Amino acid sequence: MSLMDESLTQFERNARAVLTEAVLRVDARTRSRLNQARQAALEAARKRHALWRLTLMPAAGAVAAALLVSVVLWHRAPENQLPAIEGRADATMDMDLLTDKDAIDLLDGWDGPFYEWAAAQSDTNGERG
Repeated sequence: MSLMDESLTQFERNARAVLTEAVLRVDARTRSRLNQARQAALEAARKRHALWRLTLMPAAGAVAAALLVSVVLWHRAPENQLPAIEGRADATMDMDLLTDKDAIDLLDGWDGPFYEWAAAQSDTNGERG
């Protein structure tokens, strides 16, 4: 007895013995016909699998690619539009906070030249409008 036979229950062992005996009682001609039918069924299954692979796989790939492109395009922000400033007073107040020397000293890792540049940009934009 093999290791696999040891894990079987008594019912499974009896069923295996009965089936093995039934197979041995089938004549050679019937076994051959059964084997041919089995081979034909396997070949038909292979053809169905190949048909699925040849027709549905490319279609599924095209759908996945279209979905990916649509998601990327949907979530991409417009490049030529700047965020709208709701009120000029709010922007002026923000710039005042950024240019205030005492407020800047409180910031960690302060970048003075950037804030000076930002304040100068705000001043030049105000002169134009």
